[in-house]
Amino acid sequence: MTDEPVQIFASVWDALEETPEAAANMRLRAELAVAVRGVVEGWRLTQAQAARRLGVTQPRLNDLLRGRLDRFSLDTLIGLAERAGLAVRMEITPATA
Repeated sequence: MTDEPVQIFASVWDALEETPEAAANMRLRAELAVAVRGVVEGWRLTQAQAARRLGVTQPRLNDLLRGRLDRFSLDTLIGLAERAGLAVRMEITPATA
């Protein structure tokens, strides 16, 4: 057993990322990816058909569906969400201490 103090994080991204800014970016990217994935799965198309509908290659869509967030910028995910028919809105609130 170790005597190291237990750390508690607000989210998994806070635990994994080096800075609060990186954690916030990953949190947003994850939310967008989950939303796009839900829409794509609802289409009930092949990955190739869904990729064409989104304007990406099938391997690129596969990366998104498998959660490979490191391969997508926030800008790219916003574009995919819009092409999937989602309205992307930003909510800005004061950070909690």
